[in-house]
Amino acid sequence: MKIEDTSLPGVRIITPARFGDERGYFSETWNRRRMADAGLDLDWVQDNESLSRPIGTLRGLHYQAPPHAQDKLVRVIAGVILDVAVDARQGSPTFGRSVAVELSAENGRQLLVPKGFLHGLVTRAPDTVVAYKCSDYYDKASDGAVHFASAALGIDWGIASQGAVMSDKDAAAPDWDDWTSPFSYEAAQ
Repeated sequence: MKIEDTSLPGVRIITPARFGDERGYFSETWNRRRMADAGLDLDWVQDNESLSRPIGTLRGLHYQAPPHAQDKLVRVIAGVILDVAVDARQGSPTFGRSVAVELSAENGRQLLVPKGFLHGLVTRAPDTVVAYKCSDYYDKASDGAVHFASAALGIDWGIASQGAVMSDKDAAAPDWDDWTSPFSYEAAQ
């Protein structure tokens, strides 16, 4: 298993080893003991899966506010996404900065998105299936979003904002400049 740091502390790219032969491959996508040995001692309580049929399907930028903030481990089962994490911890030296990583069924990469970060993705292939683990249960009252095309964030999603296929909730999400983060850098330390 390969673990890479990104430009945002705590956001990591995890690439599990694959063992292949003429039948295909086998990959251990999570091993609690090995990850704890690598400093990633996380307790997953919920697994989610989404299917996005059209290319350009945008999901995010989502978060769960404290006390139900979530760490997420995102991977692609079929297709390709651009996966994005944004530091939303007030007081953080990287507040408002983002990391974008291509995850695909072919490359087997996973993105670890810690608590205090917004998460979003856009599909780059039809019929993309995304699976992700969460460290806390979904709580409707804690659910929130920031608009993906907020100019202050400067994220290059690779699509025009008017071309994105998204939910009404995501389309109506507040702009970064009009949003107050519920996350604190000091609380995360």
